[in-house]
Amino acid sequence: MKIIAVCGMGIGTSVLLKMNTEKVLRTLGIDADVEAADIGVARGMARDAEIVLTSEDLAAEIGDVEAEVIVIDNFFDLEEITAKLTSALE
Repeated sequence: MKIIAVCGMGIGTSVLLKMNTEKVLRTLGIDADVEAADIGVARGMARDAEIVLTSEDLAAEIGDVEAEVIVIDNFFDLEEITAKLTSALE
């Protein structure tokens, strides 16, 4: 499974979201490849990803992709990430 963590510049916030997503996935026992990306690169990367995690303001900019785009309100909130990923994977 491929998951993309997206922010505007692909440097800070997406790396934080990537790290927290990896923590959640380890806890859930799910093996996935999580990559951090900026919005420009994410559009292309999302073509072969199952899930895209991003903020509300960037979700619309991802465009029309087959991946499920999940809005994360608080990139620090492991409970939110867990709940939204679990829901998407069911």
